[in-house]
Amino acid sequence: MATNHYKQMWQIRDRKFIWGQRTYLMAVLNITPDSFSDGGLFGSTTEAIDHAESLIPYADILDIGGESTRPGAKAVSVAEELKRVIPAITSIRPQYPNLPISIDTTKVAVAAAALDAGADIINDVSAGRFEPEILSLAAKRQVPLILMHMQGEPRTMQQHPHYDDLIAEVIAFFTERIAAAVDAGVDRSLIAIDPGIGFGKTLEHNLELLRRLPEFRSLGCPMLVGVSRKSFIGKLCDRPIPTERVFGTAAACTVSIAGGADILRVHDAREIKDVCLVSDAIYRKVHG
Repeated sequence: MATNHYKQMWQIRDRKFIWGQRTYLMAVLNITPDSFSDGGLFGSTTEAIDHAESLIPYADILDIGGESTRPGAKAVSVAEELKRVIPAITSIRPQYPNLPISIDTTKVAVAAAALDAGADIINDVSAGRFEPEILSLAAKRQVPLILMHMQGEPRTMQQHPHYDDLIAEVIAFFTERIAAAVDAGVDRSLIAIDPGIGFGKTLEHNLELLRRLPEFRSLGCPMLVGVSRKSFIGKLCDRPIPTERVFGTAAACTVSIAGGADILRVHDAREIKDVCLVSDAIYRKVHG
């Protein structure tokens, strides 16, 4: 059963995130032409906002990103990434003044502009390794920071990923990155971790991470898990089309909740909301 080993709480606008009380949903809004799951579907600001409005009723956080991190993805410039994400944030923020928004970026300039435009959280898949100044930015703005584990970088991460001791190495990575963030001035209570399912991992690595999620509790940080539509689900279920992986995603999300996930990053917010309600009733004894 999932248990809570820390007492932190995030207050974002009028929302309270009380860890261990229930599972929170982070809905994905990719404004990219090449994301693995929905690249090109929401390329314009209007399309992105329309899609966001379909997610928001079920989401606790809206995660907006303008650069794909799928295996082999090409890097985009700061200017291009800003062109994609800032109009969406500035359009969504006035309509939903209390909605927590996270910016999915590794670039400090994009993160800073997104916070200026109304974002509340920095979600960095590099954990501050690509541009260390992003840690200082999170500290200066006193905003929550999500640190994800990834072996290598998106363009190379799936080229023969190898670990001698997967869990020990991922925990060591987080220990070092949390320390780096704290050294940069980030309040430790505002740091969350993401084990990075699919980022520099094989099928077996992903399954082992999910089996052993409770071991990451030793780090004392809330945990985000992103399994939504991932390729390991496609392999297990023989579903080559990502949008057809909702049932496999639901299964992996249930396992994640049982393992202690605090936040689930998902594409299918409406469907996974039901997964959270049922799983929380079972594992967290929260319902009604």
